[in-house]
Amino acid sequence: MDIKTLRQTVQALVSPGKGILAADESTKTITKRFEAIGVKSSESTRFVYRKMLLTTPGIEEYISGVILYDETIRQGLKNPNIITGIKVDKGAWKLPGFEREKYTEGLDGLRDRLTEYKNMGARFAKWRAVITIGEGLSSQVCISANVESLALYAALCQEQNIVPIVEPEVLMEGNHDLSRCKEVTTQVLKSVFDKLQIYNVAPEGMLLKPNMIIPGKESGEQASAEEIAQATIEAFKEVVPQEVPGIVFLSGGQTPDQATENLAAINAIAGPWELSYSFGRALQDEALKAWAGKPENVKSAQKVFLERCKKVSLARSG
Repeated sequence: MDIKTLRQTVQALVSPGKGILAADESTKTITKRFEAIGVKSSESTRFVYRKMLLTTPGIEEYISGVILYDETIRQGLKNPNIITGIKVDKGAWKLPGFEREKYTEGLDGLRDRLTEYKNMGARFAKWRAVITIGEGLSSQVCISANVESLALYAALCQEQNIVPIVEPEVLMEGNHDLSRCKEVTTQVLKSVFDKLQIYNVAPEGMLLKPNMIIPGKESGEQASAEEIAQATIEAFKEVVPQEVPGIVFLSGGQTPDQATENLAAINAIAGPWELSYSFGRALQDEALKAWAGKPENVKSAQKVFLERCKKVSLARSG
């Protein structure tokens, strides 16, 4: 592990005013999004769409890195001014014996896949674990299994000088309130960093990609951006080491405006880390709808995309 190389990549990814575009949707996921706008999902249409995003003029002012999917990185899609990253997990599946919870797979052969992706130009990677809140959930078994995989993944990445983005996502689905989300998120993050320490993962050579502290979608609770920000910063100050250079939030099903507003409120309070973004839908949704699969809409969709990227970038200054 070359900690200097890892630090350089991390610092570039969380440069002031910049964040990460998550364009690593699986084929199944992006197919659903294409179907919603009446576009047939194929290798060529997926290539055209993602090329549209990555070739948007001026995008490098707001986007430091992009997380790609296996298909996309093999298509050779790159922007020379944006750092290439890669999703390396193989999705979340039912946890045996705990049918309401999920476990992320993908450790088998990961060392070799990381070597291959590095040779393709990847300088950072991402692994997502999902934690569900519900009656009797989340179980310690689910948390422990996912945390173990996250730590092994992070250690394997750093071994090859690839920056690991560690993503333990506490899902918004459910009727839990703000305080319950804060409780579970704090528990999960504490477990994550305890395990990362055991596996000798250097905190200064990684990034954390967590959820914001938000009430469950079915709770009926309407928390303000300021309340969300306060709960989020309080939880993170309790368990996230100061040595971690940056926190790149996921949008987690929020609308583009919600995610942007909440990020601005979080940065208004701030903390010892760079507080940035690694948004997928919150950056892409408006552009996807504006594009609608039509070549004549590319320029207007790129304009919409650039405008959202600028808004989210400005949110980094609170």
